[in-house]
Amino acid sequence: MIFRIEPYERQIFELISECAEELSFPTYVVGGYVRDRLMNRSSKDMDIVCVGNGIKLAQTLAYKLRPIPRLVVYHRFGTAMLKHHDLEIEFVGARKESYRDDSRKPAVENGSLEDDQNRRDFTINALAVSLNKEDFGNLVDPFDGLVDIEKKIIKTPLEPGKTFSDDPLRIMRAIRFATQLDFEIEKNTYKALSEFKTRISIISKERISSELNKIILSDKPSRGFLLLEDCGLLPYFFPELQDLKGVEIINGKAHKDNFYHTLEVLDRISLHTNNLWLRWAAILHDIAKPPTKRFDEQSGWTFHGHEVVGERMVEKIFKRLKLPLDQKMKYVQKLVRLHLRPISLTKEEISDSAIRRLLFDAGDDIDDLMTLCRADITSKNETKVLKYLNNYELVQQKLLEVEEKDKMRNWQPPISGELIMEHFGIAPSRAVGDIKTAIREAILDGKIENNYETAFEYMVEIASEMGIVTK
Repeated sequence: MIFRIEPYERQIFELISECAEELSFPTYVVGGYVRDRLMNRSSKDMDIVCVGNGIKLAQTLAYKLRPIPRLVVYHRFGTAMLKHHDLEIEFVGARKESYRDDSRKPAVENGSLEDDQNRRDFTINALAVSLNKEDFGNLVDPFDGLVDIEKKIIKTPLEPGKTFSDDPLRIMRAIRFATQLDFEIEKNTYKALSEFKTRISIISKERISSELNKIILSDKPSRGFLLLEDCGLLPYFFPELQDLKGVEIINGKAHKDNFYHTLEVLDRISLHTNNLWLRWAAILHDIAKPPTKRFDEQSGWTFHGHEVVGERMVEKIFKRLKLPLDQKMKYVQKLVRLHLRPISLTKEEISDSAIRRLLFDAGDDIDDLMTLCRADITSKNETKVLKYLNNYELVQQKLLEVEEKDKMRNWQPPISGELIMEHFGIAPSRAVGDIKTAIREAILDGKIENNYETAFEYMVEIASEMGIVTK
């Protein structure tokens, strides 16, 4: 296994080595950067540990770089960070840590490199490379992390119970690394995930969501969710997803297991997008199936309105997980609300009116919606899948035709509320909204043409029927 670095990275290492010698601080590059470079993976985050003052080492290096970079210092944590080329380099003094049962925030004191490696979460992250003049480039590997990289194993350097009890976020990190790197979790380490799962309750939702998002952005995110479910972690922060699991049978009629269906949709959509929020929409598209599940003697299992209930559930889930309550959440809500619409169009004659309404409601997110809907076809019946995919191609073609003709994407009706009030001399009222809605619906239904003159005439006609005349 070769430690591959770029020329500018070697240059920065040599400068750090020079600074370390000046200060008499034994210094090492540690952790994820070493792991990724040994695996021939790119890495933009570099952690530098010195047996001494990390802030002072960072300051000394900053003065040698040109142009002098901006140095961000966190005195409370004894760390400093600077950017060089596309690298983010963090400096810290070697530390020894001890934990209390009710907190993941350790008591910290100065320590040796050995102390610093002992506090690392996994053997593959406890690797260090010397930047000292006398043994520059030597690998320091006290826990056989190199062997575990070769064997593709996630394993704690110390007894796993202590590792996870001290900092339960490491439970999430074990699953995240296993998912990202396609590694297996060592048997005793895996057993401890379940044994210490209740400790996850002391971790902030922001930290949990950060790890969860990294799982979601991995090449095959279902693997992480299967591990979270198997270890019993999901109910502690994402019970709605756990509730999707299971199949109920009445009178010989069963519904699909919506947990596994959701993960299949997530994996399928991940082949086509790295958009985190589109992947979240895949996770949440059927989230309301448990509360809307009903059994009908004739039609079997139904989930009527799950798209509407699901849209409402998105905000509750985002709030709990401390995910952004902004346009990103609204984007996910929109896709959850609309995810059945293209599917319904494949089951009937595709009218221009239905396409216009879909374009109007989806706006610029229509392409993402279609990506979600294609991923949602998970039947084991290949003939059925092929039929749906062919029908989607018809819908896609119709979308292009109607968009070219009617320009409905992000369309606004040609008659505004302000114009209605000015023309008829009326104040803001329900009548203004009713007239505007009638014009919009008439255009979407193809009853009138999408232009100002036709819409204006229709406005006067509708207003007259309501007893409103021009001032």
